[in-house]
Amino acid sequence: MSLNYIKNFYEGCLRPPTVIGQFHTLFFGSVRMFFLGVLGFAVYGNEALHFSCDPDRRELNLFCYNQFRPVTPQVFWALQLVTVLVPGAVFHLYAAYKNIDQEDILERPTYTVFYIISVLLRIVLEVAAFWLQSRLFGFLVHSLYFCDASSLDKTFNFTKCMVPEHFEKTIFLSAMYIFTIITMILCMAEIFEILCRRLGYLTHQ
Repeated sequence: MSLNYIKNFYEGCLRPPTVIGQFHTLFFGSVRMFFLGVLGFAVYGNEALHFSCDPDRRELNLFCYNQFRPVTPQVFWALQLVTVLVPGAVFHLYAAYKNIDQEDILERPTYTVFYIISVLLRIVLEVAAFWLQSRLFGFLVHSLYFCDASSLDKTFNFTKCMVPEHFEKTIFLSAMYIFTIITMILCMAEIFEILCRRLGYLTHQ
């Protein structure tokens, strides 16, 4: 029983019931994780070390960097990927527990509705992540950042800070926005595929 449970969960997570879902999970999801894990570290890995302000003092640099980056981009995008996977993981856990085959998901109305809800939740989470990303990081990374350091040092209110590799960060930021949009499009296309296949199944009956 336990082996069947593990087998069903493994197959359910790696092989969604739709062609678009399989592409999204296996190919695009892997590309997204690779892009974040490898290139994200290369672009943002040493950002805090190279972030410098005028005057160049360690405590001032650290204070302004924490103001510039309230959330580390890699952490935010990693949490986004994990959060987006939760609805599908919960559905597949349920399917594995009930020993539901992949074919049953599209043939039985109850399972189809539950699966569509999990896809819709993915879209909602991606939209929320897109909005949060725009609020936290904006759409452009400028070479200069003006830090309000009045609470740290009363001798000056604002100090000018240099942002390292701002152009590379702008490109990477744009890529993460594009990945989010592509994921939402794939989710909507997956719902369309489910409805078409469901309609075809009812027509054959």
